[in-house]
Amino acid sequence: MTHDDLRIDGDRLLRRIGDLAAIGPIDGGGSCRLALTDEDRDGRDLVVTWMHDLGLDVAIDGIGNVVAVRPGRSDGPPVMTGSHIDTVRTGGRYDGNLGVLAGLEVLETLTERGIETEHPFAVAFFTDEEGARFPPDMLGSLVYVGGMGIEDALDITGIDGAVVGDELDRIGYRGPYPCPGPAPHAFVELHIEQGPVLEAEGVTIGAVTGVQGISWTEYTVTGQSNHAGTTPMHLRHDAGFAAAGIVTHVRELATRMGDRQVATVGRLELHPDLVNVVAGSAVLTVDLRNTDEPLLQQAEADLAGYVADLAAAEGVEITSRSLARFEPVVFDERVVDTVAATAERLGRTVSRMPSGAGHDAQMLARVCPTGMVFVPSRDGISHNPAEHTDADDLVAGADVLLQVMLALDRADLGEGAPS
Repeated sequence: MTHDDLRIDGDRLLRRIGDLAAIGPIDGGGSCRLALTDEDRDGRDLVVTWMHDLGLDVAIDGIGNVVAVRPGRSDGPPVMTGSHIDTVRTGGRYDGNLGVLAGLEVLETLTERGIETEHPFAVAFFTDEEGARFPPDMLGSLVYVGGMGIEDALDITGIDGAVVGDELDRIGYRGPYPCPGPAPHAFVELHIEQGPVLEAEGVTIGAVTGVQGISWTEYTVTGQSNHAGTTPMHLRHDAGFAAAGIVTHVRELATRMGDRQVATVGRLELHPDLVNVVAGSAVLTVDLRNTDEPLLQQAEADLAGYVADLAAAEGVEITSRSLARFEPVVFDERVVDTVAATAERLGRTVSRMPSGAGHDAQMLARVCPTGMVFVPSRDGISHNPAEHTDADDLVAGADVLLQVMLALDRADLGEGAPS
């Protein structure tokens, strides 16, 4: 039996997005809910309340991932959707939140219409997807699939000195369910694109083919703090200058390697950070991404060689620490095809495309057939209060998600095994 005419309640979805955005509000209409802060706890409490209101079976695991399940005719692994509700410090209202709340809307729509599914249906939100407080990003989903041990994850120290395990206890979200979690029948995540491609092409739905590989490195430069006026230029060991060299090399590297390579220095701190003192130390982060693993390795090697030469030339010490390293992910062709075909069947324009941002779906792809649905981002802006997606596009994405999940429920994908 098919339910091709089934659609979600768009007004209810938009209302929930607004209610969640009101927790941790910042100027410009965005939100700040860094992982495991009081604001994150309040957002979690709200979403979990909605889950209970729908009569879902809510489970919280040892890293704070929350999975809510609606029963199916069988007790097998669920068709799962979801994303995250933590944000960066300058977050918008759609990043992550859309995927979680649209998943809730899918389950509520099925219940309202009295529709049984063969598999259970589940919606999840994963801890610390952003990695903005505790590296690496996608931490909760990484632990869920067994990519990091729970004890290692609980011991991670954040940028503010807080420890993951302590903060989970403090906000009441270190749950009893074990990690890794059970592999779903399939996983599909709805998300805003966070880039300009769909809007530029006039397309409503992105059928995401995979996710770029990510390499995050923190560099610490140790030079010599000294007087800015009395220290001759040739006798300086200027940590600020060395840090600036890394910044400019990273940009040059990405330009030289071409479109598939992107590179960013997102954080830079100087000490003592005074106008008339040569910087004695600097800490900065480098974010390298590429859809091709050998090219990503090439970029890493290029940067490492430059940093070694720079340290010798400037008489400074430069140490590095890996914050995150994930290879590029290719999503299951059957799920990608299902997303594309569903969007077309619903009369939506669709484009197959890779994701430039990391997502929980790339972790779930390790254990089950996985895909993603993108909707446009105005001007490609994200991680910014100005982040915006038109209401019609939000609802269109949720309708596609609903129909994709129903299609995956009927599909013989092989339990718990990626293709």
